[in-house]
Amino acid sequence: MKIFIVEDDAVIAHKIQQHLIKWNFDGQIVKDFQQVLSEMAAFDPQLILMDISLPFFDGYYWCNEIRKISKVPIIFISSAMDNMNILRAIELGADDYITKPFDLEILMAKIQAILRRTYDFGDSGNLLEHQGLIFNASNFTITYQNETIELTKNEAKIFQKLMENKGKIVTRKKLMLFLWESESYVDDSVLYTTINRLRKKLTDLGLQGFIVTKKGEGYLVES
Repeated sequence: MKIFIVEDDAVIAHKIQQHLIKWNFDGQIVKDFQQVLSEMAAFDPQLILMDISLPFFDGYYWCNEIRKISKVPIIFISSAMDNMNILRAIELGADDYITKPFDLEILMAKIQAILRRTYDFGDSGNLLEHQGLIFNASNFTITYQNETIELTKNEAKIFQKLMENKGKIVTRKKLMLFLWESESYVDDSVLYTTINRLRKKLTDLGLQGFIVTKKGEGYLVES
C-alpha cells in the first residue's frame, strides 16, 4: 500500500519513509509544499501522514482540500499537544492524531489499524491527476482550481479510460466496448454526444481542448 508523507522536517520524513519501506509500504515524501494536492492525487495513496506546521499552507488547509475530493485516511503528526489542535484536526476529517516525538512502532500500529478498518469495508478510491486536474473515479467528480463538477456514469467511464491512457489514442471501438460491453447497443452518434457533453463540462472548468480528437482513429488526453 502507498502512504504519502507531508512533513517538512527532512530528518523525520526520511525516518518515517525508511520505516515504512521495512514494513513493505511504498512511502512517498511530498516534494513541493505548494502542490500537495496535485502530488497526492498523482500518487493516489491509501493513507496520508500530515504535519500541521508546513511552508505556505498548514496541514489544516491541505486536509480540508483533500477532503473535498477524497476520503483517504489522514493521520496528523504534530508537536502541538493541546486539545484545540487535536479537535480541529478531527473536525476537518482527520482519522487520528499523534504527537511528536513519537515511537515509530506506535505510528506503524496506528497506520495498520486504520488501513484494516478502512479497506476491509471499501476500496481506496481511484484518483487520477493530470496538469492540475484531479479525477475521482469512485464518485465521478473532476476538480480543477478549487472547482468541482460531477460527471454521469458514462462520461466518467470515458474520462477514466482516456486518463489511464494519457498520450495514447483510445479508439472509438475500445471506448464503446468499455462502456457497453458490446457494440450491438451503441453507435458512433451516442459516443460522439457523450464526448461532447464531457468536453463542455471540461471547458466550463477552463480546460478547453483537454480531450483531442484524432480523425478516423479516436480520442486522447495529451501527456
